[in-house]
Amino acid sequence: MAVNYSAKEEADGHPSGGVGVPGGGAVGGGGGAVKTRKPDNTAFKQQRLPAWQPILTAGTVLPAFFIIGLIFIPIGIGIFVTSNNIREYEIDYTGTEPSSPCNKCLNVSWDSTPPCTCTINFTLEHSFESNVFMYYGLSNFYQNHRRYVKSRDDSQLNGDNSSLLNPSKECEPYRTNEDKPIAPCGAIANSMFNDTLELYRIDNDTRTPITLIKKGIAWWTDKNVKFRNPTGDGNNLTALFQGTTKPVNWPKPVYMLDSEPDNNGFINEDFIVWMRTAALPTFRKLYRLIERKNNLQPTLQAGKYSLDIAYNYPVHSFDGRKRMILSTISWMGGKNPFLGIAYITVGSICFFLGVVLLIIHHKYGNRNTSADIPN
Repeated sequence: MAVNYSAKEEADGHPSGGVGVPGGGAVGGGGGAVKTRKPDNTAFKQQRLPAWQPILTAGTVLPAFFIIGLIFIPIGIGIFVTSNNIREYEIDYTGTEPSSPCNKCLNVSWDSTPPCTCTINFTLEHSFESNVFMYYGLSNFYQNHRRYVKSRDDSQLNGDNSSLLNPSKECEPYRTNEDKPIAPCGAIANSMFNDTLELYRIDNDTRTPITLIKKGIAWWTDKNVKFRNPTGDGNNLTALFQGTTKPVNWPKPVYMLDSEPDNNGFINEDFIVWMRTAALPTFRKLYRLIERKNNLQPTLQAGKYSLDIAYNYPVHSFDGRKRMILSTISWMGGKNPFLGIAYITVGSICFFLGVVLLIIHHKYGNRNTSADIPN
């Protein structure tokens, strides 16, 4: 039996009535809903959008290579020179070498009493003119491990009283100790760096302490937004943290990290800096600031210095290393020549390719490409 349907129905991909439509399902007779897989008649779904495709000719490619090279090379040179002008001095005080003053502290444990101390003398060949940043650095310490990164309770760190006494299960096995909730809980807090570093200038056998500023080392958003002490009497942190216990590896509870109320508890800046986990196994974290007091004199003059270390943090068990770094900064941050080298490399490659392609185009570009095709 012949079936007749209109041109509109043919354009829609199906006839009316109860006839099966390939790919579109069966259409019920009469007033049933029409089902079809045909895309909507729009410019996007019918692929009628305007398109642009560059025509790669010698007149467009060669200038692009030369422009990129001429822009990137000067930028790279400027960044590289700026990075090299940053003063930086690094001391490895792990103590693995038998001649190191800290070798006696190599096998220290978390609960060593009294703490092992050592002193390293060093000489600065060049003065540090601007503000100086003191960092501690760790190597072979994987703060990017998935379970380590998750082992914290952000609600507890933000001052939530219920989370203080009932930490998240993500903190296991550092969630409770002796049936008391740990504050702060988790593996990150439990492994907090706790070496104490003091810097002295030696002048005629006289040691003069260098003032190290412990505030202003954390991000503003961390200090004022992410980390808050529990709500209550802010001047009595002992009462606020009542019913909790310290992390297993800590020598003292969190409310005794500092004597100043605005730098104690969860808002202690050394603690906040440590809780921002590093992406790589070799990293540095800001420890102290040394501000320039006199514009006529450098912050740290060239000469002899000594570093006193209270060696509390064990790293020998996992073949780690510890460093102290003194560094100035510039508009681009700390010392890092990689960005300048990368710009110079990319610019040089582009310029070299531009020269090579220009020679090829000059030598072969004028040839007649329409060769006679034999019959």
